[in-house]
Amino acid sequence: MSEKVLMKGNEAVAEAAIQAGCRYFFGYPITPQNEIPEYMAKRMPKVNGVYLQAESEVAAINMVYGAAGAGARVMTSSSSPGISLKQEGISYLVGSDLPCVIVNMVRGGPGLGGIQPAQSDYFQAVKGGAHGDYYLVVLAPSSVQEAVDLTMEAFDIADMYRTPVIILGDGMLGQMMEPVQFHQYKGRNLPAKDWATTGTNNSRKRNIINSLFIDPQELENLNIERFNRYKQIQEKEVKFESVNCEDADVVLVAYGTTARVAKSAMSRARAEGLKVGLIRPITLWPFPVQVFQQVARTAKAFLAVEMSMGQMVEDVRLAVNGLKPVYFYGRTGGMVLTPMAIVEEIKKISGGEKND
Repeated sequence: MSEKVLMKGNEAVAEAAIQAGCRYFFGYPITPQNEIPEYMAKRMPKVNGVYLQAESEVAAINMVYGAAGAGARVMTSSSSPGISLKQEGISYLVGSDLPCVIVNMVRGGPGLGGIQPAQSDYFQAVKGGAHGDYYLVVLAPSSVQEAVDLTMEAFDIADMYRTPVIILGDGMLGQMMEPVQFHQYKGRNLPAKDWATTGTNNSRKRNIINSLFIDPQELENLNIERFNRYKQIQEKEVKFESVNCEDADVVLVAYGTTARVAKSAMSRARAEGLKVGLIRPITLWPFPVQVFQQVARTAKAFLAVEMSMGQMVEDVRLAVNGLKPVYFYGRTGGMVLTPMAIVEEIKKISGGEKND
């Protein structure tokens, strides 16, 4: 087992990708994720990999398309406005069933917004920011160690289901430094990439990577097959953390770095005699619906806390399905929530003062 090393979140994600077998990285600089391409620029040549700073985010995602089509493990990273520019290419990747990993260290928006951490790209990541019928697997780490572990697993998930996978962090996760350990990742038993454009050597039929299908019946059949894979993902890949929910009256719901603040709020509330629990979705898609159905049997209310004006809260309401009230508290524009402010919201709910 390797020793722990102190690393910045962005650099740890980059190293994790390399250790997971990523040998191609295409990107373009934007704060607050710049340490990822910087790290890749230094490390990739040492592992016989390829780092290329594209002329734009649009170019970068299309280079990802090319490398993924050839069967390579490939990653790109950006922050909110840059991810927006990549959306058309992401739709093409989905339409061609190509695996890759996309990192988004979210900053405040809309527009150029600011460089402070935010969670306002939830809709874009989970609901589909581009055109067509599709989902992306979305993983939301809350610590640098978890970012390492989930990045390694993301490549296997991508290859297993032939889909892009998003690591959804934020500027705080990307910039914070924490001790991490790089375990020897065993990996999954993955299917062969017999679809890749690796050359036929005159021994097989040519593989063609394409997302254009003029025959509507053919396109419908492909979409249905893809959604059958999504069903498998929903059955097998859901991840979440549940804390103190057995006796909780109010259950906090938070993901990523906000979940760490929520945990502190939960502890403070419990110290004051309030029965508070926490559900932390780790897969934002697929969303952990079943745990909400279970907890709603005993909980009195749910409070979604986010660094946004309220996005994940919609999925919480869908998951709770009217069984119990769902409230929301958030900060936006790069403002970070505090434990005390969350405790005050819990008290309002517990005292019947809050209407939402």
